[in-house]
Amino acid sequence: MSPRSFFVICLLPLAIFTLAFLALPLVRLFVSSISTESGFGIYVEILTNPRYMRSLLQTVLVSAAVTVAALFISTTSGLFLVRNQFAGRGVLISVLTFPLAFPGVVIGFLIILLAGRQGLFNILAKDLFDARLVFAYSMTGLFFGYLYFSVPRVLLTVMAAAEKLDLSLEEAARSLGASPIAVLRDVILPALTPALIAAGAIAFATAMGAFGTAFTLATNIDVLPMIIYTEFTLSANIAMAAALSVVLGLVTWILLVISRSLTGGAIAAAG
Repeated sequence: MSPRSFFVICLLPLAIFTLAFLALPLVRLFVSSISTESGFGIYVEILTNPRYMRSLLQTVLVSAAVTVAALFISTTSGLFLVRNQFAGRGVLISVLTFPLAFPGVVIGFLIILLAGRQGLFNILAKDLFDARLVFAYSMTGLFFGYLYFSVPRVLLTVMAAAEKLDLSLEEAARSLGASPIAVLRDVILPALTPALIAAGAIAFATAMGAFGTAFTLATNIDVLPMIIYTEFTLSANIAMAAALSVVLGLVTWILLVISRSLTGGAIAAAG
């Protein structure tokens, strides 16, 4: 067998997968979005419809907020876990990464158990302060649900990057009189920046397209995945559902492209 034939045989599974599971579905999705009489005008309708634009804005904002919070929590805890050895460290890491095993529906159910009408927070608020504390069915509940499954993804990436940091650079900075905050600002965070951008992009993309948690909590929640679901199932508006899916995918893809250009391809490794 010639090297060229061997190369073609090895490339064939990738080509089949790319065509059958990536290219064809995306092409079909786009064609479905312009299959009505309005054609490309359906995208103009999305841009001029207040409900669609509001849901897109809310989706972007909650995803961005989740990303920032996940980066802050994961960076501080990740650095601590990498730099310190203590009894129960492995158990703590397992607990922090355990949400990766939960689907979105289960995470939504957990948020309801904590902050729903019969949730733990509301029961405690009634008993202690004679007040009502229910936020599971709002954007706040969705934020905590998304944060719950975003932290483990970011944490693992940050820990992997933190383990590769050159400690001699930190020692040199301290020997020159740099304070701990200065070392963190000028040495550690710049070294972690590619990993943070990559992990943040993955967290943002995951939150943008997450459906199970939003579906479980959907009472006063108006995010794009839920709009797509209602357009498809309740209104049978396949063209609009497809167009909204294209918009959602396009926004997420643009962010991933920008992040990849900033990190030099680190997103692939982070994912």
